[in-house]
Amino acid sequence: MHELSQDNRINLYSCGMKIIARLLFMFCSLLLMNATAQTEWNPEKANNWYAQQAWLRGCNFIPSTAVNQLEMWQQESFDTATIDRELGYAESIGFNCVRVFLHHAAWQVDSAGFKNRVNRYLAIAQRHGIKTMFVFFDDCWNAGYQTGQQPAPKPGVHNSGWVRDPGKLLYQNREALYPVIENYVKDMLTTFKNDERILLWDLYNEPGNSGNGARSLPLLKKVFGWAREVNPSQPVSAGVWLSLFSRLYSFHLHHSDIITYHNYGNRKIHAAVIKKLKKQHRPLICTEYMARTLNSTFFNIMPLLKEENVGAINWGLVDGKTNTKYAWAAPMPGGGEPKVWFHEIFHADGTPYNMQEIQLIRSLTGK
Repeated sequence: MHELSQDNRINLYSCGMKIIARLLFMFCSLLLMNATAQTEWNPEKANNWYAQQAWLRGCNFIPSTAVNQLEMWQQESFDTATIDRELGYAESIGFNCVRVFLHHAAWQVDSAGFKNRVNRYLAIAQRHGIKTMFVFFDDCWNAGYQTGQQPAPKPGVHNSGWVRDPGKLLYQNREALYPVIENYVKDMLTTFKNDERILLWDLYNEPGNSGNGARSLPLLKKVFGWAREVNPSQPVSAGVWLSLFSRLYSFHLHHSDIITYHNYGNRKIHAAVIKKLKKQHRPLICTEYMARTLNSTFFNIMPLLKEENVGAINWGLVDGKTNTKYAWAAPMPGGGEPKVWFHEIFHADGTPYNMQEIQLIRSLTGK
């Protein structure tokens, strides 16, 4: 064998080092992927968790005295008396869980006070036998917001004061915003990661809504990453709401521990969605349904969800400042009484909107 020249030896050495570097990179990437995967729930763990729960039934909850998430959580408007009374209405019909929206701006003003108020809320909910699913981010309704006094509701307009999170800030100065909302998510998850009063973390409500489309995907990916770093004992999810944005839809399905979803269709449409989502072999929780004028009602949907062992969380509990008894696209500027309520179950004084609905709900919950 002839001796290699010095140049050939240098080239061979260089090639060898490149191969070693690539192998090391692949090895480290596999380790990182494995570490991340260890925090994600496999279907067996997810189904075991779900089997330990009673059939989950409840509502999206905000006290009737709050027009939006900020008014619910800010110190000056945090209304424990109303929260206590209205969660009592939920308890009276056998609800055992609620879905509640947070907002990073209220945390940013006073993180310690915000967490204290969340803890006080959880204590009230626990007294009523209710667990909570908290929502971090949201792409629905008003893009801008400010802390402090919130606007009065516009008469007859559905969710006139509801605000997105982080809203337009996400597209105005993303690099400045990300450290703030990362600290927010991690602080909340770290503080409450082992709190048994919390059922599940819903990381992002309807990403892509309000015309954002796939622009919401980077934040969706980031919030899942932040959650996996903290690794809470509760499952994490982000609800499937529209398959039009295919990349978002795929990300939801492949990164949520429990599959949550929204559907305001009739029984036939809703049943088809359940059939499709069950192919993931994970538990299902419907985190939004029940819009009476769209033929998504307690009478035709709630029994279906119980039959299919799907969690049932409707939109709305008590008629109040959110104005969600009015339909999305059918404002009544005079603020009169709609012929048929879109959402909500009770008047503010606890009188049922429809006593037959109450009887049905109680029959299904065993209350």
